[in-house]
Formats: sequence, structure tokens, C-alpha cells
Amino acid sequence: MVSKKKKKYSSGEGAQFMTRKAALKKLQLSLKDFRRICILKGIYPREPRNRKRAQKGAGGIKTLYHTKDIKFLLHEPIIWKLRELKVFQQKIRKARAMREYKKMRTYLRDYPDINIDHIVKERYPTYIDALRDLDDCLTLCFLFSTFPSLKRVPRDQSLLCRRLTIEFMHAVIAAKALRRVFISVKGYYYQAEIEGQTITWIVPHHFSFQPQNKDEVDFKIMSTFVEFYVMLLGFVNFKLFNSLNLVYPPKLTAAFNSEEKDLVDENAYVAERIAAMNLSLAKVAGAHEQEEIPEIDVFDTDDKDPEKLEEARQEQEKVKKLKTLFKGVKFFINREVPREPLVFIIRCFGGEVSWDRNLFVGATFDESDESIAYQIVDRPSMDKQYLSRYYVQPQWVFDSVNARTLLPINQYLMGAVLPPHLSPFIDKTKDQVYIPPEQRALNDPDFKHLEAESSDEEIEEATDEEKEENEEDEDGEAAITKQYQQEVEQDSSSEEDDDDVDPEKKKLAKEKKKSMAVTTGVPYKEHPYQKEIEDKQAFRLREKLVQKKHRNLYKSMKAGQEKRKKDIWLLRKKRRLHDEKVKAEKKAVKRQQKMQAIDAASS
Repeated sequence: MVSKKKKKYSSGEGAQFMTRKAALKKLQLSLKDFRRICILKGIYPREPRNRKRAQKGAGGIKTLYHTKDIKFLLHEPIIWKLRELKVFQQKIRKARAMREYKKMRTYLRDYPDINIDHIVKERYPTYIDALRDLDDCLTLCFLFSTFPSLKRVPRDQSLLCRRLTIEFMHAVIAAKALRRVFISVKGYYYQAEIEGQTITWIVPHHFSFQPQNKDEVDFKIMSTFVEFYVMLLGFVNFKLFNSLNLVYPPKLTAAFNSEEKDLVDENAYVAERIAAMNLSLAKVAGAHEQEEIPEIDVFDTDDKDPEKLEEARQEQEKVKKLKTLFKGVKFFINREVPREPLVFIIRCFGGEVSWDRNLFVGATFDESDESIAYQIVDRPSMDKQYLSRYYVQPQWVFDSVNARTLLPINQYLMGAVLPPHLSPFIDKTKDQVYIPPEQRALNDPDFKHLEAESSDEEIEEATDEEKEENEEDEDGEAAITKQYQQEVEQDSSSEEDDDDVDPEKKKLAKEKKKSMAVTTGVPYKEHPYQKEIEDKQAFRLREKLVQKKHRNLYKSMKAGQEKRKKDIWLLRKKRRLHDEKVKAEKKAVKRQQKMQAIDAASS
């Protein structure tokens, strides 16, 4: 029996991948609906090993998906809902064209909703899985919470994002889960630890919204992501509040409970949001207070490392101390200071905070309260000051949280020049990372940035001293070798006088001693440039031993190393230029002061 010939591209990469056009044809969906279902289900394009085989011999670059992913979408019930929506949209368009407004209102009233609860449960089977993937979800929800009503972004979605983000921040405050904070150009970076999972997100700075002229961002696609993330964040908030014995949904201020779609004053809404964050949440009846962190359980393992256990205990003590960093301390925030991040941070660590009740709602105590320990200001001076409190700048709060202790306020007083705000998000396990001089000084107390940048004269003096020391060492070695040779010659002459042997034997003994005599050795000086060339040649030979299948991976690794090296070099250059500029400005100020003093003395 003759076996059937296998059809080309029916197996291997040809059958493993499918183009987007073929996927649309198989699913019978429009491109807009296909994008939406892919975002909700977490399906994305793939990169094949051999593009020509994957595209079944076709040229160019096409968007490819795994065939299994597309077959998986065939059984998704949302596809039928999307088809129902398409039918309703056609009916609404027809009724509008025929001016049958009664029918149109009926269709809009019966417009079907899409429920994606089962997709969230499918993609995140457990609560821990949802927490692991919460970084992008929180960042995008916080971004959309700052948007007004846009053309492609529904107003209800922005309001829901605002409510859910405030609920999450309340949960972080109640759990005292915040660990690190940082201010950057992008916004405020926060890092919390919930159920052993590290969650990092960005909250953008609050500015008045300015619509962009160009359509550089596809808000429709971002809105589809938010549609899924809002459902995910709602589930996480519900679980968080239940684990903390808090009532869900929480009763926030009136602005969050109202269903008004038009907002007159954005600043008033922000004030309401901050006021909601300064309130304590209601607990479930009969619930107990949250217990302290239990002691670390020590299990018997094969590799007992006491150093790791000690590090874990120290970390636990630091976290325990951090949770009560501002406990019992009252803060008052001036009107020029951004209140939202400071209220969130201070309340996370047990502090109390307030502001001027005449300007913003939600104040809990007045400025005249004598029990206020710190007043946060961001101006050079104030007319009225209280002796019972410290006046510090906002950076002190952020740096104290990152240092996990209350820092000395000398460098953070009102009108003082602040120290550099160092990022706590530095991965110590990675190499090729730029570390600023201030961070190196904190890590290594012996490191001194100013002494490292010494002048050229000091360098020249140091090199001269080294040359003199080398010359002295060489003279000492030459004297020792000369003395040793003289002693050897004296011994040989005394032996010749004492021995009464035949002259032939003496001659042979003399030649033998000459051959055994110690002579001054010539040191071999290795040329550094020649050694560098030899090392490079040996490295190239080792690179040729890399297998062909791993060569592209090796090249990409080397390209990444070169890129990181270049980035570090650019950052160091930028820092050097900045330091030189500051140095020149200080010199110019000193010179000007000196000239003024001379002019005053002469006059």
C-alpha cells in the first residue's frame, strides 16, 4: 500500500502558527472585537523561530498567533455576547436612520452587558496569583482615576477606578503593608507587601488635565485593559477587606457614593478623595485586632545557614519597627504641600495628619494644636512659628520611610538645601548597575566622594612618591646581590688557599663553582598592551566555541551588557559634569565675596 504524501506546512511551525487574518476568518469576528477578546483572555502575538515556515512560505512580516490559542477562543461564551452586541448596534443604527426613537430607546434599554467574572477566575485561580499580577493593574487604574470624561474613555470607568484605588489604599493603610516610597518625574512609586507578595505601582502627579492634539495613545485599547483590571481589582479589594475584618464596600464620603456623571470642580473632587483617605474604616462586628507578626519558624533542612536565619530575623525586626514608625505622632500639612501622598504614607505607619480646615475638607485638628510634633512646609520661611514642633520639608517623610527610622532633621529644616533623594528600588543581585556616590557612601562608610575627586597636582605628587619608593627598592636589591657575590668569592678564595690538591683538580673544581655561581637575574617586564591583545585573542577563541544554537542568545547578552555599560558611563559623565558645574559656581561665589571684602576694606 502506497502511503499518502504529507501536505506541505501541515506539521511543525507551519501548523503551529496562524496569521491574524486566518484567525479572524476562523472566529468570524471583526478586528475590533478580536482585539478586545484577546486582551480580556490574555492572548498575544507570538514570535516564531523560522518566520518563513510559520507564514507557510509567504514573505513579509505578519502578526502570528498560536493555533491552540485561537482554538481555545472558539469555546469562549463572550464571543456570542459580542455577536449579540453587533446585532443590537445594527438595530440602533437602523432605528436612528428611520427616526424611530421609541424603538431606539427600547434597544438602548435592553442593551446586553458583558460579564467577565469567569475570565478573572480562569486567569487567576487563586488569590496569590491575582496579587502577583497586580502591578500593571494598579498603575493603569491610578492613571485612569485622574482622567476626566474623554471621547474614548467612559466617565463611569474613571469614577469606578477612583473608588477602587481609594479602597485599595485604605486596605494598605489598615494592613500597614507599605514598605518603600520614591518620588520621580513619572509620579510617586509605592511598594507594599501583601500576603508575602511584593506589589509596586505608580501614582501620577496631580496636574490639570490637558487634552493632546495628536492621537498618540489609543485610549480605546487602554480602556479595554481597564475593563478587565477593574474587575480584577474589585475581587482583590473584597478579599483584602475580608482578611482585615473590614466592612466591604466601605462607606466613603458623599462624592464617591453619588452617581453624578458631570463633575464641576476637579480640585473639589481631589479634596474629597484625600478626606476619604483620612477616615478610619468600619470593622466587622465582633472582629479582633490584627495580631503582630509571629516568630519565624525554623525548619530542619540539609543546608543550615545561620547567616540567612539571622538576616531574616533582622529583617523581621526592621519591618516590625517600620509599621509603628509614626505611631502617636501628629503632622500638620501646609497648603503648598501635595497632601495625598503624605496622608497615605503617614497613615500607613500609624501617624495622624491634618491640614487647614478653611481650605480643604476632612481636617481632624487645627494648626494651633500644641500636640503637633511636625509641620510639613515647602517654603523658605514662615511668619508665625510654634516652639513645640519641628518645621520640616516633605522629603524627610519619604527618606525616613526608606531608612526605616526617623532621620535627623538637620538637613530637612525649612529653607535648607536638601540631600539627594535616593531610590530604594536598587537590585543588589544585579551587576552593571549605576550606584550614585551618596548611595555608595551609605553602603560603605569608608567611601569618600570628595576625596576620590582629587586634583591633578595631588595625583602627580603621589606618582612621584611611588617612583622614588620603587627606585629605593631597586637600589636595596642591587646592594644585597652585590654583598652576596662578595661573600661567595671570599669563600672560594679561602678554600683555594687551604686545599693542597693537584692543579688539575683545582681547575676542575673552579670551573664547577663558576657554573654553579649565582648571577644577578634580569626581571621580565610584561607589556600591558601586549597582554591585553593576547587576552582579547584568547577570548575570541573561546567565543568561537559557543554552539550555533546558542550564538544568537550569546550575542543578545553581549549587546545588553554593552548597553548597560554605556548607560552607566553616561550617568557617571552626567554626574561628573554636574559636580564640576556646582564646584565652579561655588568658586565664583567665593571669588565674588572676596572681591566685595577687598572693595569694602579699600573703601
